[in-house]
Amino acid sequence: MTHPAFAKGRTAVITGAASGIGFAAAEAAAGFGMGVLMIDLPGPALEAAAERLAATGATVWAQGADVSDLSALEMIAAAAVDLPPVTFLMNNAGIQPASSTLGGARVWSRILGVNLWGVIHGTMAFSAGMMAHGEPALIVNTGSKQGITTPPGNPAYNVSKAGVKSYTETLAHELRNTEGCKVTAHLMIPGWVHTPLTAPPGSPKPAGAWLPAQAVEFMLASLDRGDFYILCPDNDVPRALDEKRIAWAAGDIIHNRPALSRWHPDHAEAFKAHLARD
Repeated sequence: MTHPAFAKGRTAVITGAASGIGFAAAEAAAGFGMGVLMIDLPGPALEAAAERLAATGATVWAQGADVSDLSALEMIAAAAVDLPPVTFLMNNAGIQPASSTLGGARVWSRILGVNLWGVIHGTMAFSAGMMAHGEPALIVNTGSKQGITTPPGNPAYNVSKAGVKSYTETLAHELRNTEGCKVTAHLMIPGWVHTPLTAPPGSPKPAGAWLPAQAVEFMLASLDRGDFYILCPDNDVPRALDEKRIAWAAGDIIHNRPALSRWHPDHAEAFKAHLARD
């Protein structure tokens, strides 16, 4: 089965489309016969990605934009009314520079602007048109496991992805309670995927990582099932391990443990025992 949103003669809009999961999603959409509106920062990377996809025979429109700028996405959405109906929107653009809780306001502003506001802006710019045409349609927002278990190391990224999770949950609720609405929202939660976000360009893929196409294939199967949480495994971490980590993180509140107790020396043995349980 294939979700009806992936239909020939329809349009897919993907941000962060020049590389990684975004480009793999663009390839998949094109494979269904959809036209693909690729949005990424203007420059050679977007141009090369659009040319590469167009060389397969796909119909491609490339638009350079910074997703932290709502007006830029609104302009693209306004122009897209002349395209076939948009039935798939993937707000995928993301960045991951290092951050600290104690400083670096500019880094925080940039990460939140792209990772969180980019998702909100993309949804606001395109959702009205997707709801208006009345066809089955999907909005997929790319979150992260780091937005759920919030490990130490990059708090701005964690906060941005936690925001994406919360926003997308509420979006799904509002859409399903809108009379006549055929648009649904879903949260993509990648595992370890070998992309420019996780590794330097040109570096070999680690054995534990998935390729972007594998993550997109998993996403498509999840959407066919109607899943909201698209929790991707990888070659190192099976779903069962993800579930235990997520349950432990929620348990910090329930059991009044210290914040991020998974990494707290006083709780290391208890976490290890938690992982060992069937």
